[in-house]
Amino acid sequence: MSRLPQRIVCLTTETVEVLYALGEQDRIVGISGYTVRPPQARKEKPKVFAFTTGDIAKILAVEPDLVLTFSDLQADIARDLIKAGIPVYALNMRSVDDILAMIETVGRLVGAEERAQALVAGLEAQIAAARAIAAERIARSGRRPRVYFEEWDDPLISGLRWVSELIGIAGGEDVFATRAGSPLAADRRPTPAEVIAAAPDIIIGSWCGKHFRPERVATRPGWQSIPAVKRGRLHEIKSAIILTPGPVAISEGLPLLLDLLDPDRA
Repeated sequence: MSRLPQRIVCLTTETVEVLYALGEQDRIVGISGYTVRPPQARKEKPKVFAFTTGDIAKILAVEPDLVLTFSDLQADIARDLIKAGIPVYALNMRSVDDILAMIETVGRLVGAEERAQALVAGLEAQIAAARAIAAERIARSGRRPRVYFEEWDDPLISGLRWVSELIGIAGGEDVFATRAGSPLAADRRPTPAEVIAAAPDIIIGSWCGKHFRPERVATRPGWQSIPAVKRGRLHEIKSAIILTPGPVAISEGLPLLLDLLDPDRA
């Protein structure tokens, strides 16, 4: 009899994405209501929790033998599940390496190590290819474009670590990369004056749960002097792609960054 978990609840979209990619989706018996990848998961799997709120009884009702959680934001539900006798594995992806390690970990948990390694190898190859393209562009232009990535607009939040790293891989320079070491959003709040002083060449917005409004950004007091605003280089990458610390951030987010940072777009 297999000792591997057979009934898994995933409380964030990243582990759902990985289990589907590994062909192990039949093990999933419950997901978060915020799951977006893959799209069929929302149709096939029962939603048993939101992200930080919900009824633990809904999780217990599907009789999981493993629950996968994410970060300290789900510490309370992890505690309650453990008290109820449910095994919990808490993941905490903050960097590109963390994303790749998470894939390997989930693969080991379900006995799909080889498929997980193959998935990671494919993503690593994509990263290497992106680095090569970026290196050629930098050699040709003699510089890295300076990028301001806005995760939220009120208050301003920037410097998300895996996004900052992906910007670097794509050939850009995150103007608030020094803030990326902190996992706390409260430590990643630049002032409007700091953004103006950073003089980014490109502004990329990804406001979680709502559309980025470049016309609003362009009319902020004093921002008309920013090179990105002067040249109309304000772009959006949807939060479901770039703010998700799962395979999609690399497989889809990195190509989008490469495209937006292409000097020929200017």
